[in-house]
Amino acid sequence: MPPVDRRRFLNTSAQTGLAALAGVAALGSSPKPARGARPISANDKITLAIVGINGRGRVLGPGFAERPDCQVAYLCDVLTSGFGPRSKDIEDLQHKSPQTVQDFRRALDDKSVDAIVVATPDHWHALATVWGCQAGKHVYVEKPVSQSPWEGRKMVEAARKYKRVVQAGLQNRSAPYNMEAKAYIDSGKLGRIHMCRVYNQKPWPNRAAVPDAPTPASLDWNMWQGPAPEHKYNVNLHRYWNHFWRYSGGDIINDGIHQMDLARWLIGRDYPKAVYSTGGRFDTQGVAETPDTQVAVYDFDDLVMTFELTLYANYMIKSDMALRNTEEYPHWPQNGTRVEIYGTEGLMIAGRHGDGWQVFGRTHQRKPVIVAQGNGNFPDPEHKQNFCEAIRENKLPSADIEQGHRSTLLSEYANISYRLGGQKLLIDAQTETCIGNPQANALLKREYRSPWIVPDSV
Repeated sequence: MPPVDRRRFLNTSAQTGLAALAGVAALGSSPKPARGARPISANDKITLAIVGINGRGRVLGPGFAERPDCQVAYLCDVLTSGFGPRSKDIEDLQHKSPQTVQDFRRALDDKSVDAIVVATPDHWHALATVWGCQAGKHVYVEKPVSQSPWEGRKMVEAARKYKRVVQAGLQNRSAPYNMEAKAYIDSGKLGRIHMCRVYNQKPWPNRAAVPDAPTPASLDWNMWQGPAPEHKYNVNLHRYWNHFWRYSGGDIINDGIHQMDLARWLIGRDYPKAVYSTGGRFDTQGVAETPDTQVAVYDFDDLVMTFELTLYANYMIKSDMALRNTEEYPHWPQNGTRVEIYGTEGLMIAGRHGDGWQVFGRTHQRKPVIVAQGNGNFPDPEHKQNFCEAIRENKLPSADIEQGHRSTLLSEYANISYRLGGQKLLIDAQTETCIGNPQANALLKREYRSPWIVPDSV
């Protein structure tokens, strides 16, 4: 059997790929400049403020600074100890030092700032995005876009009301090879699809309890907590926040959202009719609250999608950058971040962030038969490019906040079901609420701590 091209899938023309690209560029109606927002000409640089400079912010800041059409004017973080090295990273790239501020609202007050990049912990994403839109700024907000369904909808409302571009940090939607995968499915070559399986499996051990401690001098702990319930400083809360309900929703929403969004996009579904989730935190030797083992089932009209999470299987691999930026494919059975799409004409396995995709037909002499495939690099640069183009051209970005919200809902619904002991939730797509379930609807919105409140009317 002849080798299959590693960059392009078989039997799909270049015109089909271009059609997929054009489809992404024309998502919905175009936002228009907000009143008071600075008009950006073709020759102007987009002036940015990075909100949260550790974690993803440590990568996103230099990523925007190295673009010739961008300028990072502010680094904002409640922890000031990182300002020195992070400022040097930016200055080395753009030959101009950014301002450093502990309270990002100072950057929102600066009319020369065009956009903010929100790379905070999850519990701050919604409020920072709403405040950014209200201040006339475009927003790039990291995943997951929200911590609750209600505040996710408020983010969409703010983007539309203030006519701002809001891009979710779901980079897979800007990858040309993923667009090719979607074009392959949309062309009908995979046949009818009735089953999709989403995986998020990797080692992430529990943490031993430690006592509360004095707040580090360089940290504004009150603002770090922001909308979340107040608690004395504890290093586990500060560094391991992904696994506490007050700050996040565990790895189904923290990291699994990438695969969830990729799957939902590829199979072309929006709201499920019903959601059920079960699991547990079975490694109880520590302080984590969210599950280390979780299964969720999503019932669409003619398709069932499942999500499976394990955080103890050190043989399940999350691909590293070296693999992502080569033309090599993962060993799929032990790839911990894959999506499997079962069609009547073949099985597509897709990976995120540069892992590529392959379609398998019936085996021949017990050997795999690869019918089609495509590959590419980690699409972080393409996602930034798409955000900047959307700002300049007044169009919706590839991972518009509406799409980010709908994907995040899947994780949020599953967590609500899990926290209610595995109740089956019936979903009303028009209101995004749970039909006939006051317990579940009570969890659609979290409590906010004054003054860090997402308002009812944005």
